[in-house]
Parts: sequence; C-alpha cells; structure tokens
Amino acid sequence: MIKALVRAHRWRGMLESNLFASVRDLAKAEKINESYLCRVLRLTLLSPTITEAILNGQQPEGLDLARLLQSLPVEWDEQWALLQATT
Repeated sequence: MIKALVRAHRWRGMLESNLFASVRDLAKAEKINESYLCRVLRLTLLSPTITEAILNGQQPEGLDLARLLQSLPVEWDEQWALLQATT
C-alpha cells in the first residue's frame, strides 16, 4: 500500500507539473494500464488520517490495496468510517 501511495503522489506531481499532457500519455510512459493508473491516482484523495495510518502501519486490520482501489467517498470522515466498517 505504501508503494501505491508513493506512486499516486508521484504521478499526480508529474501531471500537475505538465510533464505529461494526459493520464493516457503518463500511462504509456510508465508502461501500465490507464485504468490502473487512474485507480491508483485516487489514492491522492485519501484523508491525511488514513494516509498517515498506512505509512505508520496502523491502518485498520484487513485493509489492503484492493480495498483502497475501490471507489471511496470524497468526504474524509466517511472514508475512515467505511474503511473501518468493511475490514
């Protein structure tokens, strides 16, 4: 999960700094599926509390990357409640 978080923020930075014109261009450069790149990019929308918990190894028991890559609410409180309830 940490590797995915790092990648997500790196890719977001690359897009925001206009190193690539689109997600499609970035996916081609990284030689990965565009859909996967988009799912990983959503990790940049995780609440700071969740991100910090993952980086410190204190995420809810049973939480894995597959769950994180599923659709999550935008509201941070709702993210945390959902992730705790489904793990």
